[in-house]
Amino acid sequence: MHRRVRFLLGALLGGSALGGYLWFVGPTAVFERLSAVPRWAVAVVAVLILAEAAVDGIGVWASVRPLNGGLSGSRSVLFAFAGDFFDVFSPAGPVSSEPIMAQFFAVATGTDYSEALGVRSVAKYVKSAAQLLLSVVLVALLLAGGTAPRSLLVTLAGAAVALALVGIALVLARDLLARVAVAALTPVAAALSGLFGTEQYGRERVAAAVNRFRTRAAAFRDAPGLVALIAVGGLLEQCLTASALWVALSGTGSGVALVAVIALIPLPQAASVVPIPGSVGAYDLLLAGALVATTGVPAASAAAGVLVVRTFELVVSLAGGGIAVAFLRARRP
Repeated sequence: MHRRVRFLLGALLGGSALGGYLWFVGPTAVFERLSAVPRWAVAVVAVLILAEAAVDGIGVWASVRPLNGGLSGSRSVLFAFAGDFFDVFSPAGPVSSEPIMAQFFAVATGTDYSEALGVRSVAKYVKSAAQLLLSVVLVALLLAGGTAPRSLLVTLAGAAVALALVGIALVLARDLLARVAVAALTPVAAALSGLFGTEQYGRERVAAAVNRFRTRAAAFRDAPGLVALIAVGGLLEQCLTASALWVALSGTGSGVALVAVIALIPLPQAASVVPIPGSVGAYDLLLAGALVATTGVPAASAAAGVLVVRTFELVVSLAGGGIAVAFLRARRP
């Protein structure tokens, strides 16, 4: 019940934020543009969103390949859809859904939870870095052409630098961080094992799990091909999502450059830190606001385009993802 209450409160908070934004923009103008979107545009958006969800399977396949051979292509797509489901239902979207999905990956590959979390953590980092790097390059080109504000380049470049510094810090301070993780997780693991009546997890077992996490994460140094596939999968997702939004904006009568939309897609991911299921409201507000500030699209058109895309994203995540979750196992047979 506690989880349901948190979910409902988060959904209410996100919905309120979205409603407030629509009220500020003008709900009448937004819905007029929504009703004007032609059916062909809606159909194309639906296909692109489905393709984006399926393409995520590339990164899934590559990331879990080191785990006893990983998963087949079709199973990877199934797990990708399931991941989208937990992106919506977990408290902070993709940030908190990976620890949930790691259990499913561990059971499916016959490995340990910490190993699965290790490879998926690397995949999340590589995917984010690739998308952010592409955005920085595109915004730099747009700035050179005089069609992008310098503030956007500074924001994206700052995020890229911060991500790079985090990666460097993780590598250089890995031993210290491992000791801190063991010290922090040992009482948590002991409490949870006592709560569920399982075998007691002491410091040694936690240290072994942390070591397995590090070993799996570090193994990607010898698998550049898999790292490249994860990056390519992330870039394809970015381009497909941007294409869907570009089509939706075109349907509202607001034509913008596709390159500009591609560059903006990673920006609202900052909304994942807000504890709202699916980042509903927070993501929409950031993306629509960035479109207005960068491309000059009318606020009503930006809101309508984002709503069209986000509606299909949520439908695919909840319907397709829910079906996918039903085929997964969280416990070993």
